Amino acid sequence: EVQLVESGGGLVQAGGSLRLSCVASGFRYEDYSIGWFRQAPGKAREGVSCISVTEGNPTYIGSVKGRFTISSDNAKNTVYLQLNNLKPEDTAVYYCTTRRSIVASLEDTEYDYWGQGTQVTVSS
Repeated sequence: EVQLVESGGGLVQAGGSLRLSCVASGFRYEDYSIGWFRQAPGKAREGVSCISVTEGNPTYIGSVKGRFTISSDNAKNTVYLQLNNLKPEDTAVYYCTTRRSIVASLEDTEYDYWGQGTQVTVSS
C-alpha cells in the first residue's frame, strides 16, 4: 500500500522558515517522482514544486523560486521542501504526492497518490 506522510507544517511569521517532510512507503521509491502541492481556502490546488527521485530536475512555480527548495533523501525515502522567506500568501495546506514516473510534473491530474496534508500558516 502506497503511503505518504507529511509533517513539518506550523505557524510562522512572515520572513520565517519551515521544512516540510514527506515520508514515502509501499512502493519502489526510485521509480517515482514526488510533487508538493498546496491549497489555500477558496482557491484551487496548485503545484508548488516537484522532483524526480532518480533524475533530480527540481521544478518550482514562479512565486516560490529562490525561496523554496525541494530535495530527496533516497536512503530515507523522504522528500523535503524547505520554505524560506515565507509570505502570508504561502498560507495553505501542503500536500505531498507521487506518481510512477521518473519525470516530475506540476499537474495534479498526473499524480496517483496523495498524503493527508500539513497546514502552513504565515502571519503578517
